[in-house]
Amino acid sequence: MIDLSSDTATRPTDAMRQAMATAPVGDDQNGEDPTVNRLQGHVAELTGKEAAIFLPSGTMCNAIAFTVHCRRGDAVILDRWAHPTQSEAGGPAMLANVLLRTIDAPRGRFTADQAAALISAGGTHASRTSLISIENTTNMGGGAVWSLDELASIQSLANKHGITVHMDGARLMNAVVASGNSAVDFSQYADTVWIDLSKGLGAPVGAVLAGTVNFIEQVRRYKHMLGGAMRQAGIIAAGGVYAFEHHVDRLAEDHANATLLAKGLANLPGITLTHNSIDTNIVFFDIAGTGLTAQRFNERLQEHGVRMGAWNPDGTMVRAVTHLDVTREDCQEAIAASAMIIAAN
Repeated sequence: MIDLSSDTATRPTDAMRQAMATAPVGDDQNGEDPTVNRLQGHVAELTGKEAAIFLPSGTMCNAIAFTVHCRRGDAVILDRWAHPTQSEAGGPAMLANVLLRTIDAPRGRFTADQAAALISAGGTHASRTSLISIENTTNMGGGAVWSLDELASIQSLANKHGITVHMDGARLMNAVVASGNSAVDFSQYADTVWIDLSKGLGAPVGAVLAGTVNFIEQVRRYKHMLGGAMRQAGIIAAGGVYAFEHHVDRLAEDHANATLLAKGLANLPGITLTHNSIDTNIVFFDIAGTGLTAQRFNERLQEHGVRMGAWNPDGTMVRAVTHLDVTREDCQEAIAASAMIIAAN
């Protein structure tokens, strides 16, 4: 199966599996796993932060960051299509007890002026704004990358109002490779940032959250509270270590394949690209002109050995994401399969 449904479909390579099998381990709960410590140290240095912590998932990174940064009843400003609003099962409300103040921004990148309009100092009848959350790259924005100027403006606004900035960097390394900016370049404009290991980097499990030493110590308590504490976690952390050493530069291949895929799909009758550029590895397209629903289109694709994401099953929006298990030839096959389905409809 050519799986373009998400870059979470990646599987560890044989070399990564070997690195995981031979990784030195210890009790991570006691801070004694050398491989976990190595991974955490690498991400802290990579992002220019004081410390970092290995967590089971990116969703947990957001959940805990929101909880640490905010008081109950506080408000968080973020894009309306950001992961916490769409894909975290109500976690911000249930776990952090926060109000989400959303912005409908082009490709998920809102301006400082848009954020400023939602800021409140709080009071008897108003929720205090305590956090601005940024997603880089933006998922529903089609893998769009924030510019450093945009981030600097957001940080300046936040500093003016005493607000914390959090960066959901699930695909931060895609942003790094696509833009030529370093992870520190991006992360300097956020108080906290995390990177997913199980998307484009190709590790099977986990994410790493970075910030100040004080912040990370607070996160450590919530990690335990939410059941995320682990023992000999070096076996899975080794996948992340290997990924950072071997899978970052190759993200450029995923970006090139996404562009190839988008161009091929755009040439098919009834298909329209949702965004006017393919910045990284995510392609959104509309199949309304084919007469098919997204779900039916995907069902037909799977009959040809291809899977994409039916983003709104009864609607017509489809998402395709390239990753290390998808080759240039796979993208060409996906285009050919799409053409056959459209022709037969």
